[in-house]
Amino acid sequence: MAAKALSFDVGDYVVYPKHGVGRVIELQKEQIAGMELELYVLRFEKERMTLRVPTNKAEGVGMRKLSSNKTLEEAMETLKGKPKVKRTMWSRRAQEYEAKINSGDLVSIAEVTRDLFRADDQPEQSYSERQIFEAASSRLARELAAMEETDEPSALQKILRILNEAAPKYAKVEG
Repeated sequence: MAAKALSFDVGDYVVYPKHGVGRVIELQKEQIAGMELELYVLRFEKERMTLRVPTNKAEGVGMRKLSSNKTLEEAMETLKGKPKVKRTMWSRRAQEYEAKINSGDLVSIAEVTRDLFRADDQPEQSYSERQIFEAASSRLARELAAMEETDEPSALQKILRILNEAAPKYAKVEG
């Protein structure tokens, strides 16, 4: 069998790239197609979803522990940076944004959040921009909340506060 590189315990918060932050609620052994499999049972409260991941596939699907404090700081600094607005077609940018969100990488998710953020005095976002912004900011907020042992709305407020403080610096430069 494959060597166990990653190990998660019941109660651990984990990040599953396509779904965000979940919690290991149990370890199961199941007989599937005549093979004994060990499974992590993950619970994603926000989506009201339970996912079973074979322990030997956890690393392959990109499942990981919560980010380090250093990575979290880097993500928070990323939010303060100048938004990078590409002039490519929206469909291409939307695909890039979705790929960054689904990568599960906290700094990439922070980049999407920063780039799609609109302060109250800025032009309105399109519906699809707003959807992707909300997906990214929610994913970022859930990991921040788990790391800081708070709830998602409080974490989201912190993210929006950082973005609102940084936005005026860049809006004046461009305007």
